[in-house]
Amino acid sequence: MPLATRRWLVVAALLALCWPAVLAVPALAGVLLVADLAWVAALLADWLLAPAARHLSFVREVPPAFSLGRSLPMTYRWKSTHPRPTELLVREAYPDVLLAGPAPERRIPLTPHGSATESVEVRPVKRGRGAGGRCWLRASGPLGLARARWEFDVPFTATVFPDLTEAALRALPTRTSRRREAGLRNVRRLGEGRVFETLKEWVPGDDTRSIDWKATAKRGKTMARQYEDERRQQVLIVIDAGRMLTAEIDGRARLEFAVDAALQLAYSAVEHDDDVGLLVFADGVQHFLPPRRGRRALRAVVEALATVEGKLLEPDYPAAFAFLATRNRKRALTVLFTDVIDRTASDALLSQVGTLRPRHLPLAVALRDPSLERVATAHAATATDAFERAAAEELLTARAEGLAEMRGRGVLVLDVAPANAARAVVEQYDQLKRRGAI
Repeated sequence: MPLATRRWLVVAALLALCWPAVLAVPALAGVLLVADLAWVAALLADWLLAPAARHLSFVREVPPAFSLGRSLPMTYRWKSTHPRPTELLVREAYPDVLLAGPAPERRIPLTPHGSATESVEVRPVKRGRGAGGRCWLRASGPLGLARARWEFDVPFTATVFPDLTEAALRALPTRTSRRREAGLRNVRRLGEGRVFETLKEWVPGDDTRSIDWKATAKRGKTMARQYEDERRQQVLIVIDAGRMLTAEIDGRARLEFAVDAALQLAYSAVEHDDDVGLLVFADGVQHFLPPRRGRRALRAVVEALATVEGKLLEPDYPAAFAFLATRNRKRALTVLFTDVIDRTASDALLSQVGTLRPRHLPLAVALRDPSLERVATAHAATATDAFERAAAEELLTARAEGLAEMRGRGVLVLDVAPANAARAVVEQYDQLKRRGAI
């Protein structure tokens, strides 16, 4: 069906206003009737002359991934086979991770049998993965009286990663930079770790277990393997995606702060040449990446963090830590992002985190609730305010007892505000590296 434009509606309204004059001049009735029919016929004719769906096509080029805080273009290539100039009105349904609410309408001018390229800047609104792609198109006829309309369904999926730029800027300097700042040179120490360094001729006094018999047979003299000190450690990031981190702070879930901190910690671990892995769980394990080295490991962590979603469910700590115990037996700095309510409500967490000792070095990052702290320190003007303040103080005291219990079991604890979590956990990691505690 045709869609009337404002131009057609204005003239139709003027014709309607003329009909009361028929009461005074009956002869005008026939003229107005002919005029109305002619105006409706013009609407239908203009609609029939407008472009049809078969005359229009487009291709959308979407970046393989988006990042929070960064605008990226989506490119559209439009093509028209219609013999007259066309102006398209386009409205599109984007994935909810790219745009909150309906997308603005766009105008695309097309020449006869022509094409056009359009670039649309998109700035993601949240992390995650979403789908969209339905388009609603309208095109006017040559008289501008009617518009034809169609729907195109060209679906696409968009993945929005955490803020990668922020992670790169806040991460610690690379190993080379740190050594240069300390005035150190790249002098390699040879020892008996597990990283093969080179072959050398065996001499009396060397360990006979280092003899490489294949190289000895090939060269006709006794050759021994020489090893480099093993300095690489494992960093395992564990994120509790249960109900504890779903609470929002200034419109942003605490889980988002945990994801940002985890990303920056992973970036720093890779820069330190450590192996990095990831475990995300709620009522079950959502993601697990065994510790790996290098940029590929970092990319895998980033892709997993992009799709982490919080659940309003109690986290299954025993199942998560049992899964971790069977999948990773090598000593690792295990960084757990969570929160503690009190000793009773968090009993499962407290008991399970303690089981990581002594094989692993557990670090619990407890994200505070600033709103609770504000209530506990606010001036009580009424009786209701006083009751709220007393309840908040009681919760904070119970939380402090829970964290103290965790420390008593040999767990390192970082009790930080969500906004400071990234910087605090990276600094703690650096201190542990310097002390050789991992």
